[in-house]
Amino acid sequence: MKKRLEKLGNLGHLGSLGLLGSLGHLGSLGHLGSLERLARLALLVALLGLVAACGGPSREELASLAAKGYYDHLIHGEYEQFYEGMDQRTLPGDSTALVLSADSAYRSQMLDNLRQFMANQEQEHRGVLEVRVSNATTDTVQQFTNVFLVLCFGDSTNEEIVVPMVERNGSWKMK
Repeated sequence: MKKRLEKLGNLGHLGSLGLLGSLGHLGSLGHLGSLERLARLALLVALLGLVAACGGPSREELASLAAKGYYDHLIHGEYEQFYEGMDQRTLPGDSTALVLSADSAYRSQMLDNLRQFMANQEQEHRGVLEVRVSNATTDTVQQFTNVFLVLCFGDSTNEEIVVPMVERNGSWKMK
């Protein structure tokens, strides 16, 4: 997948944004403020839009970039942005999910759960330092893409997780 992204206009230098794994030579964005990270992410989205007009990246590449972006928000303490990346719809006709997603108490509880999860990772592994994309596969029958992310912890351990992604009205969301 990295090679395909490089072919799409030599995007290797975008690795410095932390969005293309270890392709960049500038490192991660840990030292940058939220506003600067957001500006760089917006630039990446604009560049990907330009690339999309010229043949564009695959579903797997787009889902991978979105999943990595959401998890980057999570590890930088931007819980609201991570929460916004969650698909609020579960099953067609499931009105419970729609009611819960609109409920501020539910939202508050989810944000507290995210904070607690990151606090646990800090205690158990000295935090999550980086998120890398490992692979992505699309299930055309179920209409979702599994993105495999590697969480790189402060204690030098890694853990691969699977993030099912679904496209909703042109935007990728975590199932």
